[in-house]
Amino acid sequence: MSSTYGTIFKISTFGESHGKAIGVVIDGCPAGIDFDETYIQHELDRRKPGQSRITTQRKEADEFQVLSGIFEGKTTGTPIAMVIFNEDQRSKDYSHIAHQFRPSHADYTYTAKYGIRDYRGGGRSSARETAARVAAGALAKIMLSSQQITIQAYVSQVGKIKLEKEYWELDLSKTDDNAVRCPDEAVAQQMFDFIDETRKKGDSIGGIITCVIKGVPVGWGEPVFDKLHAELGKAMLGINAVKGFEYGSGFDGIELYGSQHNDEFYIGEDEKVHTRTNHSGGIQGGISNGEDIYFRVAFKPVATIMQDQESVDDTGEKVIVSGKGRHDPCVLPRAVPIVEAMAALVLADFSLRSKTNKLS
Repeated sequence: MSSTYGTIFKISTFGESHGKAIGVVIDGCPAGIDFDETYIQHELDRRKPGQSRITTQRKEADEFQVLSGIFEGKTTGTPIAMVIFNEDQRSKDYSHIAHQFRPSHADYTYTAKYGIRDYRGGGRSSARETAARVAAGALAKIMLSSQQITIQAYVSQVGKIKLEKEYWELDLSKTDDNAVRCPDEAVAQQMFDFIDETRKKGDSIGGIITCVIKGVPVGWGEPVFDKLHAELGKAMLGINAVKGFEYGSGFDGIELYGSQHNDEFYIGEDEKVHTRTNHSGGIQGGISNGEDIYFRVAFKPVATIMQDQESVDDTGEKVIVSGKGRHDPCVLPRAVPIVEAMAALVLADFSLRSKTNKLS
């Protein structure tokens, strides 16, 4: 099982949803970066369960501990290990599905692949693992902030409720002002009410998270197999429940002629090359062009619902699976920091890789 991501700035996560702990080892992080524990904990708090009635009611503080790689508040250049101990496991909630395959879960595929699975909360397939990614991504964001690079994600659609404004029309500083993490207060309230209504029905709903990255210099990304947008796509599609990724004009771009879609270059007041439009989403030929990078990530409805569903067990017998436990009716509000973290990990890696591109 591959649990490692990255080329130079590399992370390896470990642990299960109902195991003793989850954690991450970061290798390749440069020395001398300020290790802001308060900021890292803040990012974990944005992802942790129990934030409102529209998220899972599992109670986890998600307080992390540093085991190595930090001295006097700075990274030392050696592997950094962080661990988060699980506190509120209720494994008995899952005993009834020890031999059942829950619809749209990884139960069947894990059993087929390994011949064994940890059924407690989904084990390794649980989205609880993403807390480790958020911790590592927070450090990557600190590293990127020294280069004036910002990453901001927000919920732009829940079910059919869509935020019609473009990201440049929004005040993204308001994203965390509400439980949904949508920067438009009126639309956020509609989304909240819809998610809450869905929760009361014992059902779930999906949606879209938009992410905007500002300040990436020209030249990050590789021209063939490790294109910047391809790595961002891989990172996003590696998040639990993600079913789609598009950047720039995305699928809507097919409706435009090339004469409309092409981003014309010009020299700005800063005497640098810019584009008049940004259908390219800040990436051309797999390499950043200095403009804003923006993309959208589609999340499916959470697979666990509080309704009975037909399925089979590991002997092939027909069964009725009953939803139990504590689950999000909509994963999007807690997925915002996960999207930001994965984007940060991609960019931190390309930041270091860019230093090998040419001799200055």
